[in-house]
Amino acid sequence: MVDVTIKETDEYELLVSLFMKNELEFSEEEPVPTDLVKCWKAERDGLLIGGCALALREGRYIIDGIAVEPEDRKSEVGKKLLQTALAEIRERGGKELYLVARAPGFFARQGFLTVERKDAPTFFECFTCPQYQKTCFPEVMKLSLDQLEPGV
Repeated sequence: MVDVTIKETDEYELLVSLFMKNELEFSEEEPVPTDLVKCWKAERDGLLIGGCALALREGRYIIDGIAVEPEDRKSEVGKKLLQTALAEIRERGGKELYLVARAPGFFARQGFLTVERKDAPTFFECFTCPQYQKTCFPEVMKLSLDQLEPGV
């Protein structure tokens, strides 16, 4: 196991650079106002290897970005970042978490379920993107925290 430190950060722009480097799409213009809740960075030997941004849209918690450098993806850094965000949501009384997954298999292993387009919140811009279902095949996913064991 890699010795990784996860800590809260206010360096959102640094995380956005990490997200974009790892092929997550970011737009300056969000279709729905997004309120940033907290961000975390994962470091190994002082080097940024991962990050996660938790936000609120229309009163719902979303992962507004989560990424881990390719060489560190098998070391459970992503899982630790996600667990950190889940702990924050629980602390705030939240019951569910949404995200748009480019790696749906990872999130399915964490308990997320795919939300059919007709049932998905309308605040995700993917559905209106010209690349949607042509060159990009993300999935809107939801995790109900009530279904998880405490501490997960």
